[in-house]
Amino acid sequence: MPDDDVPPTGPLDALTDVDGIRVGHARVPGGLALSGTTVVLAPTGGAVAAVDVRGGGPGTRETDALDPRNLVQRVDAVVLTGGSAFGLDAASGVTAWLEERGRGVPVGPEPGQVVPVVPAACLFDLG
Repeated sequence: MPDDDVPPTGPLDALTDVDGIRVGHARVPGGLALSGTTVVLAPTGGAVAAVDVRGGGPGTRETDALDPRNLVQRVDAVVLTGGSAFGLDAASGVTAWLEERGRGVPVGPEPGQVVPVVPAACLFDLG
């Protein structure tokens, strides 16, 4: 591919070059720990997302909501984590944080009555 055909990148050539996207990461403390969690936070109003789940033992949460036949059209955040099923629980903290800020799918007449959409996927990196 000639250089003329390469799309321009942002200043960091990273996901965070996308306007409004924020990324955070935390790892399990300790020199021998090899697990962590990454959160991709969409801008207010959410972001369009899709998923392709593969493998014989997928660990996911809310990924079925991304099926185009379903009501969900945007996600508020995505959690990618280690720690197997334990790591998936990190999405609960992200969901609570978003709800406290009134971000999510409206489910009632009041502005704060929302359900944040936070799909998550984990991998097995224990032991």
